[in-house]
Amino acid sequence: MTNFALKVTRLGFSLLQSVSPRLAGTAAFRLFCVTPSTRPKGEKAKAAHAAGAAKLAGAERFTLRLAGGGRAHAYRLNGGALGRRPRYLVTHGWGSSGAYMADIATTLAATGAEVIAVDFPGHGRAAGRMLHMGMAVKAIAAAERRFGAFDAAIGHSFGGAALMVAAAGMLPGESAVLPEKLVLIGSPSEMHWLFKDFGRLIGLRRPAQQALENEVHRVTGRRLEAFDASGAAGAIQRPVMIVHAEDDKEVSANHARRYAAAGNAVRLHWANGFGHRRIVAARSVLDAITGFLAEDDSGKDAEIIPLFALPARRVSL
Repeated sequence: MTNFALKVTRLGFSLLQSVSPRLAGTAAFRLFCVTPSTRPKGEKAKAAHAAGAAKLAGAERFTLRLAGGGRAHAYRLNGGALGRRPRYLVTHGWGSSGAYMADIATTLAATGAEVIAVDFPGHGRAAGRMLHMGMAVKAIAAAERRFGAFDAAIGHSFGGAALMVAAAGMLPGESAVLPEKLVLIGSPSEMHWLFKDFGRLIGLRRPAQQALENEVHRVTGRRLEAFDASGAAGAIQRPVMIVHAEDDKEVSANHARRYAAAGNAVRLHWANGFGHRRIVAARSVLDAITGFLAEDDSGKDAEIIPLFALPARRVSL
């Protein structure tokens, strides 16, 4: 948001909350959920997006219909494979897309796994301009319905938090999507701070701020303070790997420390020097993730089906 746009926004909310804090809170929530343009800005972002799109060019593409409306998009690598192999889900952060997660997706696919990379609504190839946690969790659930249960899920930033919310079954009416393992990269451990910062940014006073937080409850069925992803990490009884950089300027490293304190099943891997965005393509991070997913993986060896045992198929040219 430019300085001029921010000044105009603050003025508008100052006037609106003077009339009705409830309406100001509702409007603030809608503004909060508006997704940024899917077109990358800046030369580095354009280059990263182009490189990621090229790596996913051969992937299958799917439209995922969300319960209650809305659509997400999914890429699939190594789909339709014969025999058993791990199936991994990859989710992106706010303002990002599956293309920016291509290094992780292709690295995992190179191990022989089936990999699903999701574009949340309003991101990448998915339609719309709105996203909130409830919609992200529904997109994760839609991916599981379409492709089957996941052996592991790997998420960056907002996408990592959404995975944990989905795994814990936090949203009323939504069944848990609980993979065998989770990897959260640069992910927030709770969401309250984000809404507080947003409220301060647009100049909300206490009644309007409370109305904003009440809107989260109305839309998702959970109060804002209930979205405690770190607590969920210790409760789901699954191995969780937290990857974070202490120089992350967007999501404080304290979130990683909160996750690490949640229980013995949570492992913390510091990836210092890679900040919030470069971390998803760092070679050392990719190696750490693949190593974590490969541990105790003896039951997931691919099943080799003899050629003579395959059913005959008619091929049309």
